[in-house]
Amino acid sequence: MRTSSVSIELNESPNEPTMASFCDDPLWDLNVTWYTDNPDFTTCFHQTVLVYVPLGLLLLFLPVEFIYIRKSKDRNIPFTLLNLTKITLNLILIVLPIIDLFYVINHDAAWVHLVASIVRLITFVITLVVLFVCLQRGLVTSGVLFYLWTSLLVADGLTFRSVIMSGLAKGPNAMSPFITALIQYPIIVAMFFLNCWADARPKQINFDDNVPNIVPERYSSHISKMLFAWVDPLMVKGFKKTMLKQSELWSLKANNRCSGVIPSWDKSWENQVKNANGRMISILPTLIRAFGPAYFLSSILMFVLSILQFASPQIVDLLIAFVSSDDPNWKGYFYTFLIVGSTLTVSVLNSQSFYQEYLVGLRVRTALISAIYRKSLRLSNSARKEMTVGETTNLMQIDTQKFMDLTLYLNLIWSSPLQIGLSLYFLWGTLGPSSLAGLAVMILLLPLNAVIASRLKKLQISQMRSKDKRTKLMDEILNGVKILKLYAWETSFQKQILGIRDQEVKALKVIAYWNAGMTFLWTCAPVVIALASFGTFVLVDPNNVLDANTAFVSLTLFNLLRVPMNLLPMLMVYVVQCQVSLKRVNRFMNAEELDPNTVSHSKHVKDAIHIDNASFTWDRNQEPTVKNITLKVKEGSLVAIVGQVGAGKSSLISAMIGEMERTQGSINTKGKISYVPQQAWIQNGTVQYNIAFGNKYSKSLYNKVIDACALRPDLEMLPGGDQTEIGEKGINLSGGQKQRVSMARATYNGGQLFFLDDPLSAVDSHVGAHIFKHVIGPEGMLKNKTRILSTHSAKYLPQCDNIVVMKNGAINEIGTYRELLRDDGEFAEFLIQYLTEESDKDEEADDEVLENLKQELEVVMGKEKFQRQLSYAQSQKSESNPSMKSGMTGIRKERTRRTRKESVMTDIESMKEHIIKPGTNLIEDEKAAIGGVKWTVYGYYSRSVGPLMLAISLLLYGGYQGFSVGSSIWLSRWSTDPLASTDTTVRDMYLGVYGVFGLLQAALIMGATVFLSIACLNAAIKLHATMLQRILRSPMSFFDTTPLGRILNRFSKDIDIVDITIPQILRSLMVQILTVLGTIFVICFANPLFIAVIIPVFIIYYFVQKFYVATARQVKRMESITRSPIYSHFGETISGASTIRAYGVKDKFIEENESKIDINQQCYYPTFVSNRWLSIRLECIGNLIILFAALFTVISRDKLDPGLVGLTLSYALTITNSMSFLVSMTSEIETNMVGVERIMEYQEIAEEAPLEIPEQDPPADWPLFGVVKFDNYQTRYREGLDLVLKGIDCHIQSGEKIGIVGRTGAGKSSLTLALFRIIEGAGGAILIDDQNIALMGLHRLRSRLTIIPQDPVLFSGSLRMNLDPFDQYSDKEIWQALEHAHLKAYVSNLPKTLLFEVNEGGENLSVGQRQLVCLARALLRKTKVLILDEATAAVDLETDDLIQATIRSEFSDCTVLTIAHRLNTIMDSSKVIVLDAGRVIEFDSPANLLKNTASVFYGMADESGLVPKPDLMKFEDPDVRRE
Repeated sequence: MRTSSVSIELNESPNEPTMASFCDDPLWDLNVTWYTDNPDFTTCFHQTVLVYVPLGLLLLFLPVEFIYIRKSKDRNIPFTLLNLTKITLNLILIVLPIIDLFYVINHDAAWVHLVASIVRLITFVITLVVLFVCLQRGLVTSGVLFYLWTSLLVADGLTFRSVIMSGLAKGPNAMSPFITALIQYPIIVAMFFLNCWADARPKQINFDDNVPNIVPERYSSHISKMLFAWVDPLMVKGFKKTMLKQSELWSLKANNRCSGVIPSWDKSWENQVKNANGRMISILPTLIRAFGPAYFLSSILMFVLSILQFASPQIVDLLIAFVSSDDPNWKGYFYTFLIVGSTLTVSVLNSQSFYQEYLVGLRVRTALISAIYRKSLRLSNSARKEMTVGETTNLMQIDTQKFMDLTLYLNLIWSSPLQIGLSLYFLWGTLGPSSLAGLAVMILLLPLNAVIASRLKKLQISQMRSKDKRTKLMDEILNGVKILKLYAWETSFQKQILGIRDQEVKALKVIAYWNAGMTFLWTCAPVVIALASFGTFVLVDPNNVLDANTAFVSLTLFNLLRVPMNLLPMLMVYVVQCQVSLKRVNRFMNAEELDPNTVSHSKHVKDAIHIDNASFTWDRNQEPTVKNITLKVKEGSLVAIVGQVGAGKSSLISAMIGEMERTQGSINTKGKISYVPQQAWIQNGTVQYNIAFGNKYSKSLYNKVIDACALRPDLEMLPGGDQTEIGEKGINLSGGQKQRVSMARATYNGGQLFFLDDPLSAVDSHVGAHIFKHVIGPEGMLKNKTRILSTHSAKYLPQCDNIVVMKNGAINEIGTYRELLRDDGEFAEFLIQYLTEESDKDEEADDEVLENLKQELEVVMGKEKFQRQLSYAQSQKSESNPSMKSGMTGIRKERTRRTRKESVMTDIESMKEHIIKPGTNLIEDEKAAIGGVKWTVYGYYSRSVGPLMLAISLLLYGGYQGFSVGSSIWLSRWSTDPLASTDTTVRDMYLGVYGVFGLLQAALIMGATVFLSIACLNAAIKLHATMLQRILRSPMSFFDTTPLGRILNRFSKDIDIVDITIPQILRSLMVQILTVLGTIFVICFANPLFIAVIIPVFIIYYFVQKFYVATARQVKRMESITRSPIYSHFGETISGASTIRAYGVKDKFIEENESKIDINQQCYYPTFVSNRWLSIRLECIGNLIILFAALFTVISRDKLDPGLVGLTLSYALTITNSMSFLVSMTSEIETNMVGVERIMEYQEIAEEAPLEIPEQDPPADWPLFGVVKFDNYQTRYREGLDLVLKGIDCHIQSGEKIGIVGRTGAGKSSLTLALFRIIEGAGGAILIDDQNIALMGLHRLRSRLTIIPQDPVLFSGSLRMNLDPFDQYSDKEIWQALEHAHLKAYVSNLPKTLLFEVNEGGENLSVGQRQLVCLARALLRKTKVLILDEATAAVDLETDDLIQATIRSEFSDCTVLTIAHRLNTIMDSSKVIVLDAGRVIEFDSPANLLKNTASVFYGMADESGLVPKPDLMKFEDPDVRRE
């Protein structure tokens, strides 16, 4: 027996070097290495291969290391004990080969020893150089050095063993090289372990990565990166704490944040755009160029592991052969080491490949979300009509996720065919030509899969289209939910949503059937391939015997074949989904953009605004809206734009700020722009945040602006001053406050050009005058700026430098006030119309202005002509308003009556229902559940799925797994039955039963897939329907305190999880549970000793899984929560896009969007990193099963037959993946159950009272008279809060016109809400026609009252649907309502008339037209009780007059309650209710209350300048008053 092969042969003839003398013994000797009980390598092998290979690896990968060194922007790692120890040991390692070199030269040793010493010396010198370079360039770890020391650990370990065995390192015969070998190896071991730790952080860190709590991977050692050990601290923290904080999560590395990802995308996209030449551009080439190189690394890893995993079947073959042979035991242990080593390497490579894919997916998602957001800021108006907010939100939320999902499986596109090809190649080696039968089966399956993929793609498009429609409508519902409640329209819109949902579910069901078909095919495939191959093998040649080696090596290969074939259906689904998403994103990214060159900004043009014969349109396919405009505006001038409704005033301003398409001519503006839109755009943030709008805060300027815009009294009365949080869309501000904040924003922003689109329409006369004087006018803050003011009011026109009169989209006249008066043209008609509108508003404050205007017109036109035209205009108006005679309408809603003080008081009253305490937020933070997903959530989902359906599915899956195990055991029996090789009957019996087993597997899995898919889909239907029901039945307080983006997130992303993700995971989970149980059964069946190993392994698995889930579910919840702000911010951006563009703050909003994306990705990153942390640990534990299965095989070789060995090993090789996949699926089901938990949370929010209570229904014609009685009525906003109405007692008779007034906090708004039971009573009752409204259903109550609200909300859909969503009225009745609402002529000229499609939010109708549609709704319903809440506050004078005329004529016999935010609107009411601190303190006619100078009403009227002349009786007769 040879003890050692290591020796140093002295060269006796040094002058004659030959190749033989280079190495004095053979390089390879099987007798020394293999055919022996004590294996070793030859001296030549030790001194060549084991020395050269480490250096070869070092030189091979050194260029890669230098790429990392070159890219590093860090510098100078400080000297520490760790790196000083490395340097010292490395120096010793350099000295040792030098000593050997001297020895070899002095003793004339063989050349091999000389070269080996030189190679070692070179190796250690290079390692020292690399070490120093890494320290200088800031690299805390080196992968190349780690792998070098690993290779040396193995190579020198073998030599070290030989040296020990040789005995030449001690005693009198000790030789220097052997002594140095004994010294060298411990140092190499030490260097290996030292390289398992990272060096200290560099002194100079790259600026981009110098952020707090940077991801630990950045400064981790190489082995820590390989094993994800750097994740340990987070996992420990997550396990110990019940709730992680955002600040405890890592900051991402620069290349994973928006700042690192987006430039790569932009560079590739811009290059593609340049070369497009008008063609439609696909984002795919951009994605490949931007992220392909990083993805290529994962492909390399996948390639290596795809090949390496085929080592296992070959080793199984060797082990089976070993059991049948009399080889020494060390060979069995060697095979065990090989099989465990190969599977462990595959595990590490697999985790790293997945990690790299995840990182690329993360970057793709980041780039796409950002690109979609930025594109949405550039969309033209015609493109915005096609791309709804709902659709764009789905692009950001769902389609981007599809791309990320695909990146995780994209390598399968080439690796699956590679693995299938390798399987077939090795099967050829085992079964010969018979394996071609299996190949034929695969080829036959391809066209079937192509058909299924094509069908799935169409269904996916259909499903996504339905999802878009549903999300869009849901977005509109949430934005207009208050209107739905006031009109009692919830059920109608709920039916619409559910109708769209039905279409979506229908597509999902068909997708489930096709998926089941695909699963059937791919489950069948390995079974049918095995059956065809085995059948052909045994039938084609009688000499072919299916022994254990053939059967189980083939079975192992079939199992390897099963993995890519099982993944291919999922891959095809992802590819199809991604194809659909690609098409949708391409369509969006190629949508028409606003032309940035529409408006030029040359500084060399003399005028501030210069327009030369320009025409503009909202849509290139339509006629110009504003045409042939020629206009010059001097710098510092104030220019007013006037004209009737629809004349084109707002369109002209939009054209000037670049919001319209220019079809001809030219336009130039000079200077920075500030813009005040007609409808104020307010962000969710503090008042200060909205005014400063990202500009640097200047206290003095800020205070000056606050005073000039009349906001000081508002801020003093707000609970948190200017730090009060404003809800989404300014929900807790009145219309006037919103407009003043918008005006303050423009003023604070500064600039040279101010575009003011009717900014004073929503404020009263005195406040308007104040703002004009202190901001807009010749003495205001903007007196030296260029101002373009669109207005309906004539009183500011004399102070304007120029006036532009618009008519039918063209400029009719331009000139100064005096010039236009002299011309007696369109401007004069406008002024007469204005006088007619204002004549009966009793505006004492404006009497002087009106009188001056009359005198000027008389002078210019001639008294007789002026009186004739004025008389004609008034007669026209009287004809349209026959009920004017009484003068006591009490309904008009003028904008110009209150003093500034009253304005503030009433605006604050409008905030009553949204009042918040100082230091608190109106918008509540999204709640995240703490701890594990509760069993109640699983129970809730199980009940939704249906216990019976779950049981049937589990039974079918169980049957599938049972037949799968049965077929393997049957194969084991077949391979060891001697009769099967001699008796064809027995052989055919085995073959037939094996085939039946296979077909039953396929049939059962198809049935199980269909059953579970449909059951899960039914659960998704229930979850969506119940959540929708709860949301629509939630009280208004819920919507006031919850961002709409957060709610929408539940209806899009969380529902998508329930629709698609959970069913897929649940299917995989069931299969994996049964696969693991089946595998354990087979292994224990073959070797009962294995039970002793399985139990502790299972315990370890359980604890690792619990450890993981504690952190994973928390970061998953945080990811869900941080996702909502992205979409809330996106919704805000869409609605304010024109304002953002006008102010030129696109970049600021893009930065904010990127910040929110980074925060979300900061939570998303730990979810997949922790998943990889789990995976590598589970696979390492799983390798223990392979280790013990192989060891037991070696130990029990005499007791096991080859068939059972093959069965055990083939199943043991699958259990690593199966158990890892099982734990991953268990964790995935819990983390995704967070979606169900979030849906369930919204099903537990408080509900309003029932919509219908049949036993309490009032008569069908209720209310017949409209008698309203408050009987000691009390109410509060929520439980625990103080009463806001305290014992209201009053009786309102049929047909009375009642004004309701009161100071701040008196309870006016509360009274309106109480009538509709938006807030419920806490005592007493409200009776309408002797019916207690608290007892009846909300639908019955709200549908029998009529309200014309302040905000005209319209929904996308037909005009008819907007008027009559329940289809209760005939077309004739609707046309009649439109006629009375003065819309008949307009609607008649619309395409499709009543079926005209209203855009989202009614954007294709003017504000005035929208309010007239609301009037038409009221006319259709026309109940006996009408409530008005500043119904005309936001419309022009002409629309105001139309609305008032209709109300007087059509509601003359109704009881009308006017909630008076402006006192003058109720001066001609039948009676006035004066509220104070929630109580009625006065209730009488205005005249009687004014007689009593001690009354509160008199005081309020006096403050407002409304107290008339001493002869109060005149006030009662409007005819007298006119005289």
